[in-house]
Amino acid sequence: MKYSIVIPAYKATFFRECLESIINQTFDDYEIIVLNDCSPEGIKEIVDNCRSNTNRDIIRYYENERNVGAVDVVDNWNKLLDLSKGDYIICMGDDDKLAEDCLEQYNSLIDTYPSLDVYHGRTMMIDEKSRFCGIQEERAEWQSVYSLIWHYTFKDGVQFIGDFLFNTESLKKNGGFYKLPLAWCSDCITSFISASSKGIANTFYPVFYYRQNNCSITNNSSYIRLKMQAIKMYLDWMLDFLKNQPSNNIDRKYWELIKNGFENKIQHHEMYMIGNDIKNGFLNGFFYWVKHFKEYNLSWTQFCFAIGIGVAMKIR
Repeated sequence: MKYSIVIPAYKATFFRECLESIINQTFDDYEIIVLNDCSPEGIKEIVDNCRSNTNRDIIRYYENERNVGAVDVVDNWNKLLDLSKGDYIICMGDDDKLAEDCLEQYNSLIDTYPSLDVYHGRTMMIDEKSRFCGIQEERAEWQSVYSLIWHYTFKDGVQFIGDFLFNTESLKKNGGFYKLPLAWCSDCITSFISASSKGIANTFYPVFYYRQNNCSITNNSSYIRLKMQAIKMYLDWMLDFLKNQPSNNIDRKYWELIKNGFENKIQHHEMYMIGNDIKNGFLNGFFYWVKHFKEYNLSWTQFCFAIGIGVAMKIR
């Protein structure tokens, strides 16, 4: 088995469309593994219906005994990793889609770069009606981990777990998908670890479709404080990673840029997230962050700026 495409499923709204995009692949050496996280929305019925519409036995279906939920969703990713039989694995959301030639494009990339532990598929963003609404910037065909980190942090800044194809054996040896609350930044650290020794190769043509919708964790403002915790853990991981200077001259230039600008970039992001939290619940948010903002190494000036952002958002 060459590819495992795994889906932790809970929301049924776009799930059929998600499954059908995988079933319609032009490359046929793959399996689909669905893990139902105790959904009340008829996930099994959709799987059974899709199974009956294909004459290939490619879908394996499992159910959790209890709901893992959004906060610990990486536990579902790793359970699916343990269940995978493919040489390579894609983990995607139940509302996302694959281009019909996704695996074919990855296959060509692997033929060109057969020894890598991670590959990246260019991604298009779609809305709730599957209409195009954005695209990732074009990336070099091959990047070192330092190029990957720099471009993600200071250029494009958009990627998702479904963008990536991982070597299954290497991912397991690395401890699986890196767990952070809500999987916030888990895709980043997992891809950085996988690319750390051999780099990453990228497709030019979009092969993954990320769906922007109001039900996604990305758009759920109630999780802001957990996201802040995850960002702090992400910063701690990155500062530890940057302790070792690379030997390659170009990588060392990227390393210097990242080292000099990463913490400031994160703090800028945190100020906007604090402002958004204050906007959503002004008094509670204000008093919570007065007590806790120093935990994120923010100065009074930065905190006051965050308050200003929250007030401006509230007025709008």
